[in-house]
Amino acid sequence: MADDHGGLEHVRDNVDGHPMVSLLSYARTYWVRLTLGVAAAFLTRFARLVPPVVVAAAIDRAIRQSGETGLLTDVGLLPAERVAGQAARLALLEQLVLIAVLAYLLRSAARFVSRYLLQATAQKVQRDLRDDTYDHLQRLSMSFFADHQTGGLMSILNSDINRLEQFLNTEFRQFIRVVATVGGIGVILWTYSPKLALVALAPVPIIGLASGQFLTWIEPRYKSIRETVARLNTRLENNLGGAAVIKSFDRYGFERDRVAEQSEAYHDEKVAALRIRRGFFAALRMLTGVVFVAVLYVGGTDIIAGTPGENGALTLGGFTLFFLLLRRLYSPMRRVGKSANKYQLAMSSAERVFGLLGRDPEITSPTPAHRPETVDGDVCFDDVTFSYGDREPVVRNVSLDVPAGSTVGLAGATGAGKSTLLKLVARFHDVDDGAVRVDGVDVRDYDLQALRDEVAIVEQSPYLFSGTVAENIAYGDREALEAEWYDDEGTGDGRADDASGDGHDGRTARERVVEVAKAAEADEFVRELPDGYDTRVGERGVKLSGGQRQRIAIARALLNDPAVIIFDEATSDVDTETEELIQQSLDRLVEERTAFVIAHRLSTIRDADEVVVMDEGRIAERGSHDELVAAGGSYADLWHGQADEEAPPADD
Repeated sequence: MADDHGGLEHVRDNVDGHPMVSLLSYARTYWVRLTLGVAAAFLTRFARLVPPVVVAAAIDRAIRQSGETGLLTDVGLLPAERVAGQAARLALLEQLVLIAVLAYLLRSAARFVSRYLLQATAQKVQRDLRDDTYDHLQRLSMSFFADHQTGGLMSILNSDINRLEQFLNTEFRQFIRVVATVGGIGVILWTYSPKLALVALAPVPIIGLASGQFLTWIEPRYKSIRETVARLNTRLENNLGGAAVIKSFDRYGFERDRVAEQSEAYHDEKVAALRIRRGFFAALRMLTGVVFVAVLYVGGTDIIAGTPGENGALTLGGFTLFFLLLRRLYSPMRRVGKSANKYQLAMSSAERVFGLLGRDPEITSPTPAHRPETVDGDVCFDDVTFSYGDREPVVRNVSLDVPAGSTVGLAGATGAGKSTLLKLVARFHDVDDGAVRVDGVDVRDYDLQALRDEVAIVEQSPYLFSGTVAENIAYGDREALEAEWYDDEGTGDGRADDASGDGHDGRTARERVVEVAKAAEADEFVRELPDGYDTRVGERGVKLSGGQRQRIAIARALLNDPAVIIFDEATSDVDTETEELIQQSLDRLVEERTAFVIAHRLSTIRDADEVVVMDEGRIAERGSHDELVAAGGSYADLWHGQADEEAPPADD
């Protein structure tokens, strides 16, 4: 069951395998740059460990003139002979300075390479993952969108995918930092004093085990936080979108309380998680403090009680080295807790993202699929029954044959099943029983896109994209949409460069757009807009009136030259005069098409070849307008009722 608040908790059930492994599979595409970036990251960390070793060698050999050779001598960077005399000591110091300079140069170059390659890879993974998720999302069936709210889906496409990019960008490098730093420091400390190295490294396994336990504690918290955020986003989106309704009914306080309730839930979840995090990190700091004191005491005792550099005793330079490296040892180890925290957040996001990617569309093209060269438009509903999920059927045992080229009007009360029935033609949903056939072929046997290319739907509240008028009309035809547009005063001639013009009688995309706009009675008002066809309509077409949006949508549907066209209350927001003009144009344009017209105004469908009246999902009446009026049934009652409403008042 879908979450009513758009939280999408259930999508986790669709994850195939471990979600973080799936995330790394995206990074594997860029394995060359990833490998080079990882190698450079390790080199950066190892180069950072050289300066403390240089300091230890300078103290023991150049300053104190100890006979202890040290790590740099063991690897062949310094001579083994004991130095004596000011000149020799200065020469040795200069050699150490040169080693330090080279280490810093190497570190800087390697750091640039590693950060650039790893961060660029994270950005590429983010891009690929968002592209794939969006592409998969838009291919899911309409029932999925009916069950989920936009706020929850936007949270996945934005917040969750951004979080995964941040994890790859930062925490992956932190993992390399921990492995390289702890490993490198462990080797260096062991070389100087195995006993003291054991003291210094003792917390490492403890921190590792504690971090694992921390994940167990924090995991349910962060899952809950992600879902709470999705609910809060959905509530905010709904309220912002319904600002006019809230103002009209003065529901400021009511909506504030609803937002405050979601915000309080988010606050409580965050505070609970914060309590666990702060307690964990405080315990880590206490542990590292204890080790610092232990190293100070054990190492100091070793130096005081013995002779530095003899019989394996710790030298003064080595003692200094321990404290220089301890900070670098525990800094990444303490970061393990934060990385565990980030990992859990990323895990929660990855479950949602890959759970969504694991959700299969309910409606897909069969194999093999029927791809006809042409579609005549003959439509048959054969004992069709359909329901949304487990609810009562919306369409019940409907049988209707519509010959190609005919016009069928549908009437009936709201909720009678008219719109749902016609959505089955384009296969937005699949029937529960019976079949819908186009040209004698079950729509479930068609290639999905081939079918929908031949079925256009104009809805009562059409959706317009935030672009120009021309772009919104051109959306009805892929070739016109991809054409290069020029405005009337631009470098072109006010037309679109249409490479496929020969396929449309040599007409450019601009000419075709204008032609269908005239057919939809939109051309006149479009030319009166500030920039004509290049006027931007705003989000959802907010800069246009309802009637203007409907006429643009009608033009968009006609541009694709469909064999079947469905008007779902498509003239409900236009005045009577404009409706009559549109009707005259449509009568010409649907002459060779199969047309279904759902109308509240029965005058819109009085000239239809057949009128079908639906009631509670069934066909209650059918026949021509005149036949149904003469029959005196429900259609006649509706017709006479509307006629009385539209009749002019009698003179006094």
